[in-house]
Amino acid sequence: MPRTAVVAGVGPGLGESIARRFHEEGCRVALLSRSTDHTESVVADLGERALAVAADVTDPDAVDAAFETVRDAFGPIDALVFNASGGAWKGVRDISLAEFEHALDVSATGALCCVQAAIDDMLDGDGGTVVFTGATSAVRGRGGAAGFSAGKFAARGLAESMARELGPEGVHVAHTVIDGQIAPPSGADDPESFLDPDAIADAYWDLVTQDRSAWTLELDLRPHVEEF
Repeated sequence: MPRTAVVAGVGPGLGESIARRFHEEGCRVALLSRSTDHTESVVADLGERALAVAADVTDPDAVDAAFETVRDAFGPIDALVFNASGGAWKGVRDISLAEFEHALDVSATGALCCVQAAIDDMLDGDGGTVVFTGATSAVRGRGGAAGFSAGKFAARGLAESMARELGPEGVHVAHTVIDGQIAPPSGADDPESFLDPDAIADAYWDLVTQDRSAWTLELDLRPHVEEF
């Protein structure tokens, strides 16, 4: 039976690559973003089994309404990829409280809102998969990025807690550490030093199809020329 997947946080780049990869595998895919300006064009290209939905992930009511729209179109949700993030690129002396709170709202509160909107479908069905897009800053705070780092650390903690709570009930929760820069849609001068968003999407699909006897909790992805 085809899976229904929601990719939250879709723009040109990784979110689009994930949506396209899941669609190629036969999924019914909902592309969730603050605005549908970009996602509508992606859906038009994908054709059937794709839906663009506008919602602010920090607004619980908007998220609930968006997921109801997905259910009405495609049925219960089997997979959720939380790809949204936010944060002013400022250090602790410069970032405002509002900017800091916004970073936490998008990366952590937004993730919780999306998870709570989807998780009952998975628990009532045959399980499901939740994948968080993390970053180097989720495991090693970055100087000059207090809000982004705090948000990514919080999302990682949420993912680990969820994995232990929901894993025994058949829900695979995985957190990815994108340890490097993702190649932009316009291309990169030195592509080998960037992660290919399509290759990342392949890895995400592998997480969805893993056997329950050997689930991945955290997956590190980095370009092969990166020193670490």
